[in-house]
Amino acid sequence: PEKLARACDSKTKAIILNYPSNPTGVSYSRPELEKLNRVLRKYGVTVITDEVYSELTYKGDHISYPTLPGAKNNTIYVNGFSKANAMTGWRVGYACGPREIISAMTKIHQYTILCAPIISQMAACEAMQNGGRELGSMKKEYMRRREFIVSGLKEAGLECGNPLGAFYVFPSIKSTGLKSLEFANRLLKEEKVAVVPGEAFGRPYDDYIRISYATGYDNLKEAAERIKRFVSRTEGEK
Repeated sequence: PEKLARACDSKTKAIILNYPSNPTGVSYSRPELEKLNRVLRKYGVTVITDEVYSELTYKGDHISYPTLPGAKNNTIYVNGFSKANAMTGWRVGYACGPREIISAMTKIHQYTILCAPIISQMAACEAMQNGGRELGSMKKEYMRRREFIVSGLKEAGLECGNPLGAFYVFPSIKSTGLKSLEFANRLLKEEKVAVVPGEAFGRPYDDYIRISYATGYDNLKEAAERIKRFVSRTEGEK
């Protein structure tokens, strides 16, 4: 909240708040969100809140930003079906917000994009009406994969936090002496494991890589072994 307050001034119009987040899996508690909310209300900042990973929260309940005191009328809530309903590629999402903002968005939208495919809309309806049981099972499986990959990375000698949501881990690679792009390229060429270099998310994250655990458990087991082998080899090069 203190850093946010220092960054806001009379020219600040909007902020994008994404949680649980990509790439770290970090999320926010109600007290944390309330502190942020007080700052943003003070400066009259519109909050564009991307909560597409909301259903994949592993610790406690997800607190949706528009439910905070006084936040509803100053929030554009964005969500979709790609993550929680495994519909990546179907391209169905939605936005909720004040009538005047949604009306202006609709005017722009209708002249730039036709509509979401009918098949995708039907699938989204099915997911909303009957997808609860499958979502619960998928969430449990993601938690199992999360515990495995975090443990595997630590065993390989990489520092790694435990994500609170989504399906990514963001381990530090400082111990290898490599920067993220070199690490990612070499890991791909030498061990055939694909990760995202941290620098893709900004220069401060050049000592990190992003790993998605939205893949098969056996694939994760194999990847963990290959990463461990690679890290051991790079540390031996020092």
